[in-house]
Amino acid sequence: MADDWAQALEEQATNVTVDEDGAPAFETVTSPTSPQQANAALNDIQMVMDIPVQLSVELGRTKVPIKYILQLAQGSIVELDALAGEPMDVLINGYLIAQGEVVVVNDKFGIRLTDIVTPSERMRRISKGS
Repeated sequence: MADDWAQALEEQATNVTVDEDGAPAFETVTSPTSPQQANAALNDIQMVMDIPVQLSVELGRTKVPIKYILQLAQGSIVELDALAGEPMDVLINGYLIAQGEVVVVNDKFGIRLTDIVTPSERMRRISKGS
């Protein structure tokens, strides 16, 4: 998992600009050349390390009319678009960042990450509007 995060952090060293077609154009940012620049970059990342974000795991989705919601009662079953055994989406503040599988440890549910979405793939998804 640490290798995936290291790779993701390397990919984040890329600035995104838009070319004349409106598509993302990637431009590589050079690494800090002096110890002062490296310390400044480290201080910049340290500033955001304690910012809370909302992590959620999504089992699936469905669209239903309001009249269906009003008929829901205890024991009702809502059909989702995901199949049993499919990886679940892991979202940070509503943005897909990974997929994983459910695990149970000491009677508590958790999720084992199986695939981490790269920053470049996240940018492609955002630019497509999905």
